[in-house]
Amino acid sequence: MGGHWADFQYEIYLNGMSGAVPRLPTDLTRLEELTERRLGPGPVGYVAGSAGAGSTARANRAALDRRRIVPRMLRDVHERDLSVEVLGRTLPAPLALAPIGVLSIMHPDAESAAARAAAARGVPFILSSASSTPLERVAEAMGDAERWFQLYWPKDPEVARSFLSRAKAAGYSALVVTLDTPMLAWRPRDLDQAYLPFLHGVGTANYFSDPAFQAGLAKPVHEDPNAAVMHFVGMFSDPAKTWPDLAFLRENWDGPIVLKGILHPDDARAAADAGMDGVIVSNHGGRQVAGSIGAADALPGVVEAVGDRLTVLFDSGVRTGDDIFKALALGARAVLVGRPYAYGLGLDGQAGVEHVIRCLLAELDLTLALSGHAGPGTVGPGDLVESAV
Repeated sequence: MGGHWADFQYEIYLNGMSGAVPRLPTDLTRLEELTERRLGPGPVGYVAGSAGAGSTARANRAALDRRRIVPRMLRDVHERDLSVEVLGRTLPAPLALAPIGVLSIMHPDAESAAARAAAARGVPFILSSASSTPLERVAEAMGDAERWFQLYWPKDPEVARSFLSRAKAAGYSALVVTLDTPMLAWRPRDLDQAYLPFLHGVGTANYFSDPAFQAGLAKPVHEDPNAAVMHFVGMFSDPAKTWPDLAFLRENWDGPIVLKGILHPDDARAAADAGMDGVIVSNHGGRQVAGSIGAADALPGVVEAVGDRLTVLFDSGVRTGDDIFKALALGARAVLVGRPYAYGLGLDGQAGVEHVIRCLLAELDLTLALSGHAGPGTVGPGDLVESAV
């Protein structure tokens, strides 16, 4: 890369000399409102919406907002390095793009555009099982850039096995297993529009292209799409799975395995005991359990329980560079960002996603420096205080 992530601000100011201003706001919290105006209520509600009355999404924000950074002065921060070790890999910054399904509802270039943006900036892209583009095509779009595969663990073990072997063959290095969605939550914004893209065969690309999935159909997908959709709905998730089932994943995946959706320290310990490599402290961005604990409030307990045994990652509520700083200070090794990049995609395709990545990391770089840190490694709980919001 050369230089610092913070240099993005000077690039913007210099472009302004010839009259150019950024196409999207640099305050990423404004993207949701712009997306609401630009896209239809179905797609916007699907991405922006939360479970129930939205209390968990608000709790995620409150848990981050309540923690305030205490900057320190006169520390040498002129040379900075944001790189971190995650799951045995060196990443240029403590950031990855969270798995979000059905991105074709945001932009026709869908997952491939977001993956190219991540690759261009060296940030890992986590592809959702429920993507609208087959995992092999997304891999092609990324070249040899870092990519992880997110598994919605299906009822049919042959489909699960097939997904894992396809992901391995396509160069996905880590497996992210989402545990908090054994069924879809009560999501009023989707319900009020009766909007579920999967029922129209959108977000089913990995399934419909899968030989093990196709083996369960009486006719090819294109001959009876409704039967294919119903087959998908019947196997998409499995509320009967329990901790001993993790052995299946270990047998069928030889890279790192990370469990997503962990909020309780005992569940984090169970993950470590099961030989997992990491956990993602997450409540699915508030989309699964209304009234749930804010993710950043759950983070310190998980770090205390397993921080010495597992890689602890974090998502849910991250909107800004200072949010990333706070998550790092609370013990996360790196952070996943979700909705902001989906909005960037919806507003400006690949360039919009790159804009989001560069804004987040420029702001993180500046927040670190202005708070007295030359990199993520020196940030800790002592850099935060808790205040009443």
